[in-house]
Amino acid sequence: MASNTHDSGNSGKKKVAILIENDVEDSEFQVPYNGLKQAGIEVVVLGARTDEDYKGKHGKLSRKADGTTAEAIASEFDAVVIPGGAAPDKMRQNPITVSFVQEAMQQGKLVAAVCHGPQVLIEGDLLKGKQATGFTAIRKDMINAGANYLDAPLAIDGNLITSRQPGDLPIFTTAILGYLGYSGKDAALPDVKDTKAEWWKLADAWGGSSKDEIVKGLNTALAGERYSQEALEQYAQKESDQEARSLFEEMIANKKRHIQVLEARLNELGEKPSLSANIANQYAKLKTAFTGNDDIQLRSALGDLQTGIGDISKLITAYTDPITTAIFTQIYKDLLQFEQRLVELYRRRIGDRGKPATPTTGTAV
Repeated sequence: MASNTHDSGNSGKKKVAILIENDVEDSEFQVPYNGLKQAGIEVVVLGARTDEDYKGKHGKLSRKADGTTAEAIASEFDAVVIPGGAAPDKMRQNPITVSFVQEAMQQGKLVAAVCHGPQVLIEGDLLKGKQATGFTAIRKDMINAGANYLDAPLAIDGNLITSRQPGDLPIFTTAILGYLGYSGKDAALPDVKDTKAEWWKLADAWGGSSKDEIVKGLNTALAGERYSQEALEQYAQKESDQEARSLFEEMIANKKRHIQVLEARLNELGEKPSLSANIANQYAKLKTAFTGNDDIQLRSALGDLQTGIGDISKLITAYTDPITTAIFTQIYKDLLQFEQRLVELYRRRIGDRGKPATPTTGTAV
């Protein structure tokens, strides 16, 4: 881990600016803020207006700024942190805020952005030739801005640190602390490349997700996968088309793998599946009991899958545990692939039905 020993002013104490706007992702503000404060670093919250009571996206955060980017001087800070959510889209519309970040970057100060935070970097033309990451929804925007996009929890390129989502926050914050000189055994922080570290505990200590919250999320996902497995088994039994049945069976095997991984993660946290997760399959049996022909089964399977995509996408951004978030992300990616295949199968079936019958040639009598 690279270390930076720049001092701000005449004091040896580090000074960091963290930007704020309405609809900031609560955890993406709170975790870096608390992590830096607990390390004894001076943290200054900068907004566009001092009299604004800034609210977090999920209502967990409400606070005023300590100052504005208009009055702040980049050279007086060692780092600038840009949290995500819907806030960066507002920040990028303020040319003074963008200019402040540009000056910090040009002066060699650390600039750290998470999730949608790189939108401010895009606006400031600061990503050209940079290795960086960010929330998957702005991946193409970052690439178009000249970044070498990495789908990884952390990207470090010189004085630029970026991460993708709330699940990366303990690693992101640890990387910031390491850059500012707070690393190693004395700081009692894991190496940012340590995939086996209990990162969730660090995030919890910094105001992120608690163990109970993470366990609840895992059980929610587990209930969804158990329901889906049972529903798919019911559809497969009734499906007469071999191609559709084979696809259902492949999806069932995928669900079983997801269930094993989710249960293993619960076990690692010293927990067991909840009652609601355990009985989700019974609800699926009841709901699928009256599905009739092949078209209804195919459409029902597609509907279940699309509901699952919506549910799991919310879980991906809800917790500050890298391991749990990675599990949810893999489920999401698998669901997207199966959705594409189900849609293609359904369109082919409808298309074949709409084709005119092939005329037969007969012998005139």
